[in-house]
Amino acid sequence: MKLLIVDDEANIRRVVREYAEFEGFEVDEAADGMEAVSKSKTQDYDIIIMDIMMPRLDGFSACKEIRKTRNTPIIMLSARSEEYDKLFGFELGIDDYVVKPFSPKELMARIKAVSARRSAVQPSMPLHMTFEGLEIDMAGREVYVNGKKANMTPKEYDLLFYLVKNRNIALTRDKLLEEVWGYDFFGDDRTVDTHIKMLRNSLGEYRKFIVTLRGMGYKFEA
Repeated sequence: MKLLIVDDEANIRRVVREYAEFEGFEVDEAADGMEAVSKSKTQDYDIIIMDIMMPRLDGFSACKEIRKTRNTPIIMLSARSEEYDKLFGFELGIDDYVVKPFSPKELMARIKAVSARRSAVQPSMPLHMTFEGLEIDMAGREVYVNGKKANMTPKEYDLLFYLVKNRNIALTRDKLLEEVWGYDFFGDDRTVDTHIKMLRNSLGEYRKFIVTLRGMGYKFEA
């Protein structure tokens, strides 16, 4: 597995590199967002670890640019813990958000958790499913609405795939947070509700399949 560590602080890059290489990862580095965007265009990474506050191009802007061509999982690093920053990051399509100062061991655990969630596909589930005009290709991580490819964030894909895998089953918001965002994500109901709203917008008329269970959560009913 190959990681790209993006941070303007050389010491942070060094520490993350040491722990990542100890865990068996191949590691590349970038000192700012511009360098990260450039490298991501020419090289394939399994996960990108990116700081938000950087010179030349900040992490959020770099994430936007990378998402135009790549669906690589991104874990954001930030000294800011405001909920707005976290939600904004998830809306851009990041996979996790780690607040500085952080434990390198915790970061390694989050990297493994993000990787596991991205690659998890239940063997017993068909990889391609159709619900009226909604086509879901889990293997290719693609969704089509009436034949047109939907432009969705990585977290929207994760959320939809989990709902579909558990279709017709009532899922609480806490369960969705735990399974889609991970046991170590510190979020609340608004995180789930925000992404459900985004997902429904992406599905257009087939938003009808995502049913709200008042006071509890959601389910994919088809």
